[in-house]
Amino acid sequence: MTDVRVTYDKTVNAAYVYLTEAQARVRSARTYPCDPVDVDGMINLDFDEHGRLIGIEVLAASSKLPEYLLQSAERLDTEGS
Repeated sequence: MTDVRVTYDKTVNAAYVYLTEAQARVRSARTYPCDPVDVDGMINLDFDEHGRLIGIEVLAASSKLPEYLLQSAERLDTEGS
């Protein structure tokens, strides 16, 4: 199983799950916003130019993702530095 890179910014309560290799510099060609009313949050799916899912942005991340995942995520805010 491959490690998945996750970043988290507690200041804005947003996480990003990268589904590409850590060294890959893949750019998002298209973003599909999902605003499911049932989960009370916003999730954005990023796709590359070939239509492959490359990442998932989760807003209101602390209420959507497991605490262990956020604690082990690479921190983008100054609090985690």
